Amino acid sequence: MRNIRLWSAFRALSHRDYRLFFFGQGVSLIGTWMQNIAASWLIYKLTGSEFMLGIASFFGLMPVFLFSPIAGVFSDRFNRRKILIIVQIMAMLQAFTYASITITGIVQVWQALTLSCILGIINSFEMPVRQAFVVEMVKDRADLTNAIALNSLIFNASRFIGPAIAGIITAALGPGMCFLINGISYIAVITAFLSMNPADNKIDKTNNNIFSDMKEGFFYCFNFIPIRDLLILISIISLFAMTFPLLLPVFAVKVFNGGSHTFGILVSSIGAGAFIATIYLAMRESIAGIGKIMNIAVYALSLSFMVFSFNKSISMAIPILVIAGFSLIVVMASSNMVLQTIVDENKRGRVMSFYVMAFAGSAPAGSLLTGTVSSKIGSPMTLLIYGAACFMLGTLFFIRLPRVKKLIE
Repeated sequence: MRNIRLWSAFRALSHRDYRLFFFGQGVSLIGTWMQNIAASWLIYKLTGSEFMLGIASFFGLMPVFLFSPIAGVFSDRFNRRKILIIVQIMAMLQAFTYASITITGIVQVWQALTLSCILGIINSFEMPVRQAFVVEMVKDRADLTNAIALNSLIFNASRFIGPAIAGIITAALGPGMCFLINGISYIAVITAFLSMNPADNKIDKTNNNIFSDMKEGFFYCFNFIPIRDLLILISIISLFAMTFPLLLPVFAVKVFNGGSHTFGILVSSIGAGAFIATIYLAMRESIAGIGKIMNIAVYALSLSFMVFSFNKSISMAIPILVIAGFSLIVVMASSNMVLQTIVDENKRGRVMSFYVMAFAGSAPAGSLLTGTVSSKIGSPMTLLIYGAACFMLGTLFFIRLPRVKKLIE
């Protein structure tokens, strides 16, 4: 019985196209996380500034906020697989460019910020289209929630593996090698998309202009109460919780007296917790009871932040960050599962674009806030305040939980 249940956590892999995506994306995401860690370390070493870490993240995430709604319209109007192939090729070229200027030693802060902005524009199209594309790779809609959970699984497995590798490679060969490996890793996911034969999305033949379609998607999200409340929850969690890894280079150096390897361990600890969370969610067969689980996870996230802010031991930091990573992904992935289950098919791309805006679009403000506040009062106190904010959010969600449960379960 236990083996059967464990296999059920991977049942979406029975679909050929999704299986290609799973393994191709898995390889590519390891490279992506290697680049993320190397880029943060490079900017911190170039500037020595916590504020500049926030600025760099802002440059990378602000385009997602600006362009995701347009990408959502594109996702409902055009072939999603072709869009994904184009943006993956563009991301590969960005990584090779980053590698070339870093390995040759000519990299400057303005170049790093520019490349971060370019990648943000690419991601603003890739993220919502990829989220909406899942339904085309999984022919049996009963396996859709499992596929969504497995998306989080490969994202967070790579979040565990990539930073650990990046810490070692950055220390031995420099960050430029991480950028080069990331560029090569895109070959895997591009090959996967080229090998697929998915059922094409039902392309919207409307004659409306882009902004009319964007407006229609906005009012749909705003008036559908479960979608609206989930997007608000995701936005606030993203503002205070998704950007806290920006502080980890500071904790690694100033609190734990370590280097890039320590930084990699801290980020990998978050990834380990997130990995466990996705396995847990993948083994669930429906979204029944998910609201209560999300509420508990918000409280656990807030407490882990507050405890970590006082912690001085690297050995204690690891389990605390595992809990934080677990709780964060339970909230985010569960929200995705609910949205994908209840959304109307002809608005899927636009709803997922607003999900991406809430998920990643709040992060630019969070990045600036994190960089500014931590530079004034220090990283530990900043994290303590963020934990308190998440605790208050958990209380608000608890108050609204009966109404949400009635509508989504």
